[in-house]
Amino acid sequence: MVSFSPHRINEAVARSFIGRWFRLDGSGHPLARPGSKFLTELRAGTVTAAAMLYIISVNASILSDSGGPCVCESTADDPICVNNTDYNLCKNELSRDYVTATSAISLISTFFMGFLANMPLGLAPGLGVNAYFAYSQVGFNGTGPISYHEALAAVFLEGIIFFALTIFGLRQWVVRLIPRSITTAIGCGIGLFLTIIGLSSSGLNVITGGISTPLQLGGCSSEYADSVTGFCNSHVLQDPRMWLGIFVGGVLTAFLLLYRVKGALLWPILLVSIISWPRPTSVTAFPHDVLGDSNFAFFKNVVAARGFKLLGPKNVDWSAYANGKVWVALISFLYVDLLDTTGTMVAMSKQAGLYDARDGDFEGSSVAFLVDSSCIAASGLFFGTSPCTPFVESASGISEGGKTGLTAITTAFWFFISIFFAPILSNIPAWATGSVLIVVGAMMMENAVSINWDYIGDAIPAFIVIAVIPFTYNVAYGIIAGLIVFILLHNVPKLMGKLSPRLLPPGWHDLKDPYNATAGLKPANGTGTITPLALLPPWLRKLLKGERRFWAYTPEEMDRILEGRAMTKDSADAAARMRQEERDEMRKRMGDEVTTKEVPHESPSDQVNALEQGMMASGSYEMERK
Repeated sequence: MVSFSPHRINEAVARSFIGRWFRLDGSGHPLARPGSKFLTELRAGTVTAAAMLYIISVNASILSDSGGPCVCESTADDPICVNNTDYNLCKNELSRDYVTATSAISLISTFFMGFLANMPLGLAPGLGVNAYFAYSQVGFNGTGPISYHEALAAVFLEGIIFFALTIFGLRQWVVRLIPRSITTAIGCGIGLFLTIIGLSSSGLNVITGGISTPLQLGGCSSEYADSVTGFCNSHVLQDPRMWLGIFVGGVLTAFLLLYRVKGALLWPILLVSIISWPRPTSVTAFPHDVLGDSNFAFFKNVVAARGFKLLGPKNVDWSAYANGKVWVALISFLYVDLLDTTGTMVAMSKQAGLYDARDGDFEGSSVAFLVDSSCIAASGLFFGTSPCTPFVESASGISEGGKTGLTAITTAFWFFISIFFAPILSNIPAWATGSVLIVVGAMMMENAVSINWDYIGDAIPAFIVIAVIPFTYNVAYGIIAGLIVFILLHNVPKLMGKLSPRLLPPGWHDLKDPYNATAGLKPANGTGTITPLALLPPWLRKLLKGERRFWAYTPEEMDRILEGRAMTKDSADAAARMRQEERDEMRKRMGDEVTTKEVPHESPSDQVNALEQGMMASGSYEMERK
């Protein structure tokens, strides 16, 4: 009788073409990713999808507010067609078209990010940038500075510009230019960003905006909320849906993680959703109001596949580039998406163990950026949406163990299913995923121990990044703020030091993190001059030299990647060893004898052994090469 145990399935897939393509652990590929297993990747992709699927309905709601291609026949009494029945019916159709379009572009972009770039990232029209597109540029019902058709032209050109920047390696330069303290802090900032999302109306609704304070407690029933602002007037923290999300979603998730149950992030989401779908309960996702009735009517369809006839290339105004306001919108899209995408990819690659600390880059960055830029262009041209971008919710799947593109492909599969099962998957309630986002945020805060808190010039910029990202609801703004402070705190003392070495601050030579943006451009031995050719990405350098397999890694490149990956892991392991030594010392001082009878913890030596096992691929490959 054939056994289909998880271990056998993982081993069989790892030894297959799929395992080698995605570099699963045990595939024999020199760049195999330690700890990556087929079934774990599938589970991780499902967790990412569960955390991301809310974008289907949210994006449709936001973008349809712009009016899109619907024509407003305004009157003196109704200048922006708020009460125009025909216009509102068109917007209703547009919203449903956007449900399909959002699922479709998310499916395509996430699939290619996994298949071509082998990154465990989910992509979709970005939150924040879609609001900027709909409300700041096109405006509610088309009342903004540029038209919907002009905005799509700006999005398309943004993707083309990003594609060109990636070809010449300039987007990778942005990654290298960001100092280590900033890149480390980005992960923490995104963790707090996820926490804010999980606590807000996009999650548990524990906090809302306030009148006398920037934030205040939420969690009240609809009858106690202000009809205009939605802020709670009284009875805060009494919404049963919030407590369902906290205990069944959050506390249960924490216990499952505590006992290392597989799928710990997924099962509570499914459980809370199932509890919330019946209508005659106080925690229903379909209250008896206009919106609840509409959502429940859609939910009962179970299967609903439709096209997006109102969207497509016919809506792009190719003459828009003559309008100066379009270029203003384009520049805004460019710098926000450039830093947002870069920061998110760097943080996610670190969490997945794909970041190269020596070269200041991550594995497969060229392909990842090319996929991202192509999907941005496709967003505007074919799907009529705001730019596509990697989602910070990808961290939930990575925390579940996702390390390869199979995680992204699994997420893409659920977006494919959502095209047909949008009534169910677009109605996963916010309080089902809110606690999971908070738990993932807690996991990402681990990066804080790697920040150089010993030198103020590194610590303050890092803290600003951590603080500004969640409170501005934007990754790009946090990076910009941190970089400005970093430049000031590092360059002003440097200029003063040129006048006199005594003017350099204490710790400049021994406490400050080393920073060299050209480190990854020097020859492998670290010496020699940087040639203009070195500014180009490796694949383009090989193509210009006439190498036919310019896309394939050379043995030297593989060795360098493995060494950089090991350096990154060694840094994290050193911090882990230090923390473990502190805990062991504390136990000795407190005379704690209980721990000797318990299951042994993962000691620093175990972590070192894991690092050595991760380097075995490099050693075996070196032997084969010799």
